[in-house]
Amino acid sequence: MNQQQELILGSTSIYRKQLLERLQIPFRTVAPDIDETPQPGEKPQELVGRLALEKARQVAAQNPSSLVIGSDQVAVHNGKIVGKPYTHDVALEQLIAANGRRISLFTGLALVNGDTGEEQMEVIPFEVVFRNLTEQQLENYLHKEQPYHCAGSVKSEGLGIALLERFEGEDPNTLIGLPLIRLIRMLEKAGMSVL
Repeated sequence: MNQQQELILGSTSIYRKQLLERLQIPFRTVAPDIDETPQPGEKPQELVGRLALEKARQVAAQNPSSLVIGSDQVAVHNGKIVGKPYTHDVALEQLIAANGRRISLFTGLALVNGDTGEEQMEVIPFEVVFRNLTEQQLENYLHKEQPYHCAGSVKSEGLGIALLERFEGEDPNTLIGLPLIRLIRMLEKAGMSVL
């Protein structure tokens, strides 16, 4: 791979796009079109790894000379996947359940080289510990931030940071959905220097 190979982010997430822009390398985004339904008995780590790879493969198939990034993330609480709430009531339920507790996040990250067919995939864990807050504080947060398209109802890059006591993981970017430290390693292994 050379520096002329096009880099594509296979995602519609504006947050992932903003994170990738930090690396100051040219790229474009393409929306992947895959079925994200979990398979029977599939563990959260397996789900995000599979979906990240499927997204990257699907976009690479349409852009064969490109290097394609795929990513997927789930939040897990009490052994169950916590998705995007989409509504205020579901968001409040999610935050009440997480209040004062630890939530695990798993982010699948894949890089597919359309020229060589080489694939890299990792699942990166991250832990978030929530503060103990009143229901009114949670309501105030929801009305101000409206994080209805964020897994677990937490937009940590915004006001959601006020919900959290601490993070535990190697890369805070993982929380937002694109582990840049691991991605840089993958890009360099594929021959694209970030520096």
